[in-house]
Order: sequence, then C-alpha cells, then structure tokens
Amino acid sequence: MLGAGVIGTACAHYLSRDGHEVTVVDRQPGAALETSFGNAGGVCPGLAGPWAAPGMPLKVLRWLFAAHAPLMLRPRLDPAQWRWLARFVGNCTAERFAHNKARMQRIAHYSKSCLVALREETGIAYDCDTGGVLQVFRTEEELEGGRRAAKVLEQFDVVHRLVDAAEVLSIEPSLGKSAVSFTGGLHLPADETGDCYLFTTRLADRLKSGGVAFLFNTDVQRLVHDGRNVTGVATSRGLFTADRYVVALANDAPALLKPLGIDLPIYPVKGYAITLDNVRADHAPRSSVMDEHSKVMVTRLGDRLRAAGVAEITGHDRSVSTRKADGVLEAARALFPLAGDYTNITYWAGLRPMTPDGPPYLGHTPFANLLLNVGQGSNGWTQACGCGRIVADLISGRQPDISLDGMTLDSRGR
Repeated sequence: MLGAGVIGTACAHYLSRDGHEVTVVDRQPGAALETSFGNAGGVCPGLAGPWAAPGMPLKVLRWLFAAHAPLMLRPRLDPAQWRWLARFVGNCTAERFAHNKARMQRIAHYSKSCLVALREETGIAYDCDTGGVLQVFRTEEELEGGRRAAKVLEQFDVVHRLVDAAEVLSIEPSLGKSAVSFTGGLHLPADETGDCYLFTTRLADRLKSGGVAFLFNTDVQRLVHDGRNVTGVATSRGLFTADRYVVALANDAPALLKPLGIDLPIYPVKGYAITLDNVRADHAPRSSVMDEHSKVMVTRLGDRLRAAGVAEITGHDRSVSTRKADGVLEAARALFPLAGDYTNITYWAGLRPMTPDGPPYLGHTPFANLLLNVGQGSNGWTQACGCGRIVADLISGRQPDISLDGMTLDSRGR
C-alpha cells in the first residue's frame, strides 16, 4: 500500500481483514499528516457532487478579482494545470454533470455505509457526530439553487429536507447570533461528521497491533516493472517487493504512474482550514453547517471548531497563507461569532487530489498486479471506506457491491 492517508489506511484495513499481509509505505513520520490532517470533518454523501458544473467557468472568471473567493485560479507555466483546466471546463455541461453526480453519489453513500459498519465493528472513536449536516443559504438565488439540489437528491433517494429561515435556527440555534441572515437551508439528517485525522491514526494503531507494517519516513521514488507486472517499489530505504501494489498517493500518483504509461488527470487544489480550541458549547454548531455563500463548512469536533474551504488551483505548494485563509476565518466568525476566541486559532492548508470530472480512479490498471485508489478530491473522508472496501474486494477476487462504471481507467471515457 503506497500512502498512509485516510484512503490508504482504510484500504489497508479491508485488505488485512481479508487475511492479506499488508505493508503501508509513506514519506511522513505518521499516518494522515497531509491532506487527511485538517479537513472540514464532514462525511457528507448528500453534498457529494462534481465541482465541474454548468455555469462554473463564468463564476471562476468573476471570482478572479474577489478578495476572498471560494475558488481561486493562479495560472502557472504548467502544462498539467492547463490540461486539467481544459478537461474541467469540458465537464461543465448539464449532461456531464448529471453523469458525474450519479457516480459520486453512488460511491459516497456506499462508503458512508462502510464507515458505519467499520465503526460498529471496531468501536473506534474519532469525535463522530451523527446529527446531520445543514447547508444554509443567504440569498434567494442560493435558495433556488437549494431547490434544484433537492430535486437531484430526490432522484437518488437521499433523505433531505428543504427548510425555511426559522427552521434553520431551530436546527442550529447558535446561528441566531450570526452576523448574517438566511433565506433557508437544506438539511441532510443522514450525513455525519468526525475528525478524519483521529480516525486514520487510531485505525492505523489498530492495524499495527494486528500485524500491518507501516514504513514511515520512506519516500516512494519509482515503480519497477517488466512491462506486464510491477516487480518492486524503489524507495529511499531500498527496494520493496509484494504480490500486489495499491497506489493511494493522492497528488503524487500522476508523476509516479506516468513512466508506466498511465496518465491520470489529477491536479492538486489547495484548501485552507482553521481550528478553534475550547469552543463555547452553547454558541457553536451542534454538528456541521455548510455555508453556500462562502463555500465554507464549519464543524463541531468534540470541544473544537473546524472551518474549512477555499479552492486554490496553484500547483503543489503546501504553504499556509493566513491572508487567503482569512476568508475561512471570516465566514466562521460571521456564522458563529461567540463560539470562542478567534484571535487564537490554528491555520492549516492541504492539497486535494482533484479529478476534472469528480469521481475517483479505482481498481485495475494495464499492469496485472497494480491497482489504483486515487483522485477522491474534496470527498476523500467521505469516500475512504467505500473505496478501500472496493479495492480489497478486487484483490480478494470478489465482485464489488456497487458498479464501478465511470470510476475505472477502462470505463472513464463513457
């Protein structure tokens, strides 16, 4: 297993449960120290959908000159960025959006059920809350978008409720102190929240005690192959061999796989987060609120408040710009002004491994013993358990529980 984020660690769990001997390789000193570390905390199948949507290119152009835009494009002399952007724009049609949305809904809801089963099976604790997720709208235009989203959710039999402004405050009373007003909301009672980092590290500890080997501080350099099979992984600690290899390296997967002739259209999209400790329980969200206006999600994680958002298309730079993260801070403070001391927060930035159409890449490759588990983008926490279970099923010779149409290399062009 190459990668010890939530994607790789969850997959290692299912492989180990099937009786496979598993080794996980990662360059970091521990599990979940990159993209999985500081995300918004939402396990949100109800919100799963592609960013490539009708009208999105025009929105991006308008946001180019905004101080705190939900999506920030930073053009670079990078052919991979421009190829990704071209494919992204090509998926911003109503037909492509519908296809991609259906595929993402399929894997998201399946994965949520896998997470629940894993939690019940292991008893793992990770500041989980099953109180649902509330998407709030500030304008009539946003509310109309919520109505359109509700119609789509009906097609997928997703439990939801379109609510008015008064019901928004009933679901999340602390929004009554908000500095903004609301036109309504979309309540997704079956969605969940939880700390992705806690989940991953505690699952990794459990796996270690069960015999799974984690090789940390180990750089994956290249895959050695004979044209038909991968014969080893060259690392900073030497060559490692296995019967099967799973790539779960997020944004580093394209560079690793390109020499093998596997061209993955995955590009990093930076997101920012803030964490506020010692929240005031009576003034913080009960569960999670997604602010449609700022595209910022604010989540209660135990006694902490996590707010995350922003999509900056700027390459592989992982540095934290507090100026750019201040848009996330402003949104959180506007929604929950009394939640705590906003002058004492922790900033974080991570790179989401985004595909231009939305769904991940799972399963087999032209190399018989090499499988993919990459490209989950902003839905990695939501999709981790389902993707891991699917890859483990394929390696163990079982038919996955759901169709993989539109999520494999050979079906992607459909």
